[in-house]
Amino acid sequence: MSADFSELRVKMVDGQVRTTDVTSAPLLDAMLSVPREVFVGDRQRDLAYIDEDIRIADSADGPRYLMEASPLAKLMQLAEINPTDSALDVGCGTGYASAILSRLARSVVALESDSALAQTAASTLSGLGCGNVTVVQGALAQGHAAKAPYEVIFIGGSVSKVPSALLDQLAEGGRLVAVEGQGNSGVARLFVKAGGVVTGRRAFNAAIKPLPGFEREHAFEF
Repeated sequence: MSADFSELRVKMVDGQVRTTDVTSAPLLDAMLSVPREVFVGDRQRDLAYIDEDIRIADSADGPRYLMEASPLAKLMQLAEINPTDSALDVGCGTGYASAILSRLARSVVALESDSALAQTAASTLSGLGCGNVTVVQGALAQGHAAKAPYEVIFIGGSVSKVPSALLDQLAEGGRLVAVEGQGNSGVARLFVKAGGVVTGRRAFNAAIKPLPGFEREHAFEF
């Protein structure tokens, strides 16, 4: 099958993203301009625009996915990204969300724990001319304090709970968006830092694949 990716990109935005109350013009433009097919394997390219999470790797910590377009767009819209913002993309995978962020924010740190994925992301983003993105390797739950604070933190998969290490890296007025909980129990939340205090609120339900490295520790029971 030979796909017309530009046509599929328009269909994705019109059929999957706009229909779920995503109205931000800069975000829609970014999603129309970033070629999603280059962020999956060669054999997956014809599936790059399906309305599902796409498995992109089997890392040492667990399987990794390219997030479905609709929840990704809704999370980014929730963050209200400005052109002057610095952003942290936690669990960048092959770099798709980072490429979107690069068109919305001033600078992006793309954090990835898997070395092969980090190398792929760096190569792909460089090939697309995303010069304001820096790919770094490290533990996802620890964030990247060296470049903190950030006005925007995006977590690219569901987590059991957003760790304090990430919340601590928010700038004053900064926003962190994440999905807490797995499967149908997943809830997208917006965390905002104001007056030095971070508060969170529920935004919408979202069922996306989990991001390894955020598993809840089990307490010892007698």
